[in-house]
Amino acid sequence: MNTPQGGALRRALSGLSLALLLAGCAIGPDYQRPRIDLPPAYPHAFDSDTDNAEQGRVAEQWWTLYGNTTLNELVALTLKNNADLRMALAQIDEAEAILAETGANLLPEIDLDASNTKARTSSLTAQPLPPGTPLLTRSSRITLSTAFELDLWGKLRRATQSARAQVLSSRYARDVTALTLAGTTARTYFTLRALDTQIAVTRETLASRDESLTLVKNRARGGLASDLDVYQAQGVRSDAALQLSELQRQRALVEHQLGSLTGTLDLKVAVGDVMGLGLPALPTAGLPASLLERRPDVQQAEQDLIAANAQIGVAKAALLPTFSLSGSYGGHSEKSKNLYEEGARIWSAGPSVHLPIFDAGKYRARTRQAEARQRLSTAAYQKAVESAFREVADALANLEHTSAAVEDTLTKVNAARNALRLSRLRYETGYSGYLDVLDAQRSANAAELALVQNRQALLNYSIDLMKALGGGWSPSRAATQAQR
Repeated sequence: MNTPQGGALRRALSGLSLALLLAGCAIGPDYQRPRIDLPPAYPHAFDSDTDNAEQGRVAEQWWTLYGNTTLNELVALTLKNNADLRMALAQIDEAEAILAETGANLLPEIDLDASNTKARTSSLTAQPLPPGTPLLTRSSRITLSTAFELDLWGKLRRATQSARAQVLSSRYARDVTALTLAGTTARTYFTLRALDTQIAVTRETLASRDESLTLVKNRARGGLASDLDVYQAQGVRSDAALQLSELQRQRALVEHQLGSLTGTLDLKVAVGDVMGLGLPALPTAGLPASLLERRPDVQQAEQDLIAANAQIGVAKAALLPTFSLSGSYGGHSEKSKNLYEEGARIWSAGPSVHLPIFDAGKYRARTRQAEARQRLSTAAYQKAVESAFREVADALANLEHTSAAVEDTLTKVNAARNALRLSRLRYETGYSGYLDVLDAQRSANAAELALVQNRQALLNYSIDLMKALGGGWSPSRAATQAQR
């Protein structure tokens, strides 16, 4: 086919083939996950010599492992009512809308324009109107127009890639928020229970010191004790009363915090005992490399890095020519009823190109900005991975050393109780002064509170480990949600 029409067709097909070839690639760097060297194992780790699918996996609703109905209800209320989660959900909706807008740029936009105008021309202008020219004119116009940018350099596809990563980042941020809120609620609840137990211990201490004060007063009246003993007994009794008042104040504040977390500002939690809360079987830590997939905050940091990496391509594409196709089709006539007649037809079509010639370095500066943001996101990803490793290592160390201290704490409590009993007997029989009783009372009270605090610490460190290992978050579940 050697006709001029055949040559034009061949040129058009060649241009289309070139455009399709160029459209297959996108300018800018393709994403590759940064290499971060992690130690082969955690310090203080237990049973972490393999890294299978189950190891280090925490139950999705990990707080139910403690077997406490009140805790389950509080966490459920938090995940339902907390304002931080509603904010995170709104951010997801915003990111998805941005992705939809960015993706729409890959397709042509079709617009409808219609007008019906009536205009009068002045007859007193410097240039007289030709004879017969009407002063009053009417005009009706209707057109369909479209414009389409050819994404030869991948600018629009890189922008869509960045927006998609931001959607995933917002979803992972929601998971981070939910994990943090569940952990904070559990820790706050354990603090409340620890305060309940400390209040109970302090009340027993106060009752014991009331008995001691009565005993000392009776001995003073009988001439067997001095007023100094009475004053000292009154002082330690007041110490216990003040301690009880302070613990009750702290409990009220913690209960208010639970109310804020759960969105129930008038929340009232019945009194309980922290010593009755069981410590669940803890998950093994697995290998450090598995944190890259198990932690939603690490996944969020990686998606932020992917988004920043794609923006480099967007910035670089702005330095290259932009090719667009535009066209319109419609009708234009004096009367609207004639718009659809053959003689009223109007149309236009053609390509256009835009190339910045002189911009005083503006677009190159934008490219440097994008590259700097990519390096910033890389450092943030590295920091997220390193923080994840440290949090697991810290939780393991805390659990190991706090568990080892349980037996010593129990021994200290039993020794303090026996010392208090013997000091009272010696005082009552006159073998020692009241100062020994005072010291024994203070030691016994401190030991009892230390036992409660040790239990609270164990519970809190178990929460830290579950959170550090991902807190039941599932990468496959998050990916499914992202696809939806």
